[in-house]
Amino acid sequence: MNEWKNIVKELTLDEKIGMIHGDGLFRTKGVERLSIPPLIMSDGPMGVRNDFKNDEWKAVGQNDDYVTYLPSISALASTWNRELAYTSGEVLGEEARGRGKDVILGPGVNIKRTPLCGRNFEYFSEDPYLTIEMAVPFIKGVQKHDVAACLKHFALNNQETNRMNLNVVVDEKTLHSIYLRVFQEIIEQAKPYSVMGSYSKLYDEFCCESDYLTNQLLRSKWQYDGVLITDWGAVHNTKEAAEAGVDIEMSVTSNFDDYCMANPLKKAIQSGEIEEVEIDKKVERILLLMKRIKVGDPTRKPGAYNTPAHREKVLEVARESIILLKNEEKILPLSKNIKSILVIGENAVRQHANGGGSAEINALYEITPLMGIKMLLGGNVKVDYIPGYESKGQIDDSNSHPDASDLNWQADSLNNKRETNNNAMTESDRERAKELREEALAKAKNYDTIIYIGGLNHDFDVENQDRGSMKLPYEQEELIGALLRVKPETVVVLCGGSPVELEAIGENAKALLFMYYAGMEGGRALAEILFGEVNPSGHIAETFPMKYTDTPIAEFGEFPGGESVSYQEGPFVGYRYYDTFQQTVAFPFGHGLSYTEFEYTDFELDRENLVLSGSVTNSGDREGKALLQVYCGPTQYGNMVERIPKKELIQFEKITLLPKETKAVSIQLEPRLIHASKELQLYVGTSVNDIIFSQNMIPGSKDHAFHACMKKHEFGTRKT
Repeated sequence: MNEWKNIVKELTLDEKIGMIHGDGLFRTKGVERLSIPPLIMSDGPMGVRNDFKNDEWKAVGQNDDYVTYLPSISALASTWNRELAYTSGEVLGEEARGRGKDVILGPGVNIKRTPLCGRNFEYFSEDPYLTIEMAVPFIKGVQKHDVAACLKHFALNNQETNRMNLNVVVDEKTLHSIYLRVFQEIIEQAKPYSVMGSYSKLYDEFCCESDYLTNQLLRSKWQYDGVLITDWGAVHNTKEAAEAGVDIEMSVTSNFDDYCMANPLKKAIQSGEIEEVEIDKKVERILLLMKRIKVGDPTRKPGAYNTPAHREKVLEVARESIILLKNEEKILPLSKNIKSILVIGENAVRQHANGGGSAEINALYEITPLMGIKMLLGGNVKVDYIPGYESKGQIDDSNSHPDASDLNWQADSLNNKRETNNNAMTESDRERAKELREEALAKAKNYDTIIYIGGLNHDFDVENQDRGSMKLPYEQEELIGALLRVKPETVVVLCGGSPVELEAIGENAKALLFMYYAGMEGGRALAEILFGEVNPSGHIAETFPMKYTDTPIAEFGEFPGGESVSYQEGPFVGYRYYDTFQQTVAFPFGHGLSYTEFEYTDFELDRENLVLSGSVTNSGDREGKALLQVYCGPTQYGNMVERIPKKELIQFEKITLLPKETKAVSIQLEPRLIHASKELQLYVGTSVNDIIFSQNMIPGSKDHAFHACMKKHEFGTRKT
């Protein structure tokens, strides 16, 4: 850091202050006389956000900020494919540089504590290990293009309700094993150049001002030397922020000189209340980041955006992100020789790119599911559409640029006390829903095949607002139930950012798919899967409960809380709860079906080297991808006092197999991930519930073969 200390010595106090707070909505101030440029930042995880004016939340309004629309982070997690995570990061990083950005504000790695969090679509999983394994290559891909990834939100941003001042109460063991583990391990492995602090409080300290989080952990214990940026408006106190490990204060207001780390900080330094050396450390880290991303270096990569190669890559991700949940009677894939198809459901035609809060982007284009189906089938198949239900938000099918005069929601986000979206319907709404439902049912009788495409949208999956329930909105459950009575073979496709209640639908639908917001090529990917051009290989990265009352938050925890929220469920987040306490779910963590079948044989464990080996055979007639998931846990578990889950994911591998092909697999296990216990149980499965092999590992035992429950695994319909 000596070279940065020398530069800092040349800076005036005003120049240093300018570098550590926003001088625009997405930039800091540079020092022109020393050729130090401002840092230019941008949201978001699904593509580089459109440009705003420097001092107000109005779109610049030019037509040069359309970009590639990437599948959401939840969609990416559903691929369980580390290579695709790297690919997605590469696309985002190259596009960020192509748009002239220095820092891209993502990815979000907060754990999905509750399915009602409005921002879950921006996060990977309910599981720390899967989050780490997908986020690390993603960040490396971003930073390959001389742009800084920004790991967020550090920490405990697990809900949107009251997010500006919510105090999180969580026991120390859970805090570190579930919620802080992801940040620590990703920082160690991926070395993100920047991190974003959270709005919330931990132990009554705002996260961006927390000595425990930012100094004791991040800077001292984890030895992080990157830049810590606040979330926009997350600083409340000048002294606490200045003495914390935070480096740059950003906010949503245009009174930049009045930020806590602007003029108020200057006065505090001049009065002797705060030592100037605290500021020097922040500036040194900012200068180090600039060197890492090669600011001012002629060899810095220029980036590119909206390239044909990027569009092909996001299509590849979208294909592997779509999850086949059920396929009774092998209804899917559909034949391309069908004479008539009726597509029902608003998500068949709705575009999602320009929604969701700060994740919103201007997509160069977005292929909807209806368009994807028509593009694939051509003119020989009659494909008609009817909405069946009507959302309260307007469908954006114009792909028009936002008006530069429109003020973005973020301008008032610090004061915005949005209620949770409870999908309240008026009598008029219900009458309209009935009218649309009856119209769809009458028409459905006249078609060979019905494809329903519904679910959620960014009225529900949105920043600064949580969902009020897991129910499908707009009376879709009534519509789907009626359709299944009229046409039992109706294919049901649900789109959204988090699980919905499937108690009735999941039982009655024979063919059911789920897709997260899958990017600009999502509609094409869905069509390819529906008609068999692509074999589905997505697996859910979060549990789909039967209903909200089955969740660990409803059973033990607290949500949304008031001024504080207590994580009373402890480590029993997601499958750790459902699996340990044998709670029936609609679809378990890791679940996903295929159009082919796989057989697993000859598995054994080399205990000395911790290597699992065996063979996987594709016994079907289609190329497919098998996903092996390895879990570990103690033989004694389930005590709420000791808080020990039955299983925890410790490794996974996705394998591509041609028809009738057999591949030997060898999976290296990491000793540090194996639960410390006198007796261990190791599991290999295709989901947390669907265990193919298991072995009781007794210390000193010579029998390490995984023969206890070896079986053929058919990817058919899972009964719950």
